[in-house]
Amino acid sequence: MHPKNLLGRRAAAALTTCVIVTFIAPALGAWAMPGEWYASLRKPSWIPPSWIFGPVWSALYLMMATAAWLVWRRGGWDIQRRPLVVYGVKLILNAAWPPLFFGLKMPGLAFAEILLLLAAIVLTALTFARVSRPAALLLVPYIAWVTFASILNFTLWRLNS
Repeated sequence: MHPKNLLGRRAAAALTTCVIVTFIAPALGAWAMPGEWYASLRKPSWIPPSWIFGPVWSALYLMMATAAWLVWRRGGWDIQRRPLVVYGVKLILNAAWPPLFFGLKMPGLAFAEILLLLAAIVLTALTFARVSRPAALLLVPYIAWVTFASILNFTLWRLNS
């Protein structure tokens, strides 16, 4: 087999792995979905319509996976272990928010957690920037969205406490 074909297959397999691993985070939190409790909360007038969250998060997760793959391409796991571990921690924090907010119905604790998530996203972007500027830039919309989500989380908490 030609070495370029092997590299292409390995890169494609790595991209597929990055997408699967990244989408495990929302799958883990899927049991905690908005329900009657969330529907009953007082909400600010500026809250986006509920249909927007699915497409936005899907796009963000694809960008995250692509960013992780771009980092992986610069030496694989052996060389890029640190930024990829930081990325994994960020994914765990991302998966923890829905169960805290929707499952346990604890918006105050979810707010504290989303601040940790935001810090982890920024740290991920900074560690990715040392390896691949495009990878870091792919996380900018994610930072913006989670910043907005943290403001919304805080507002929901304060309106309903």
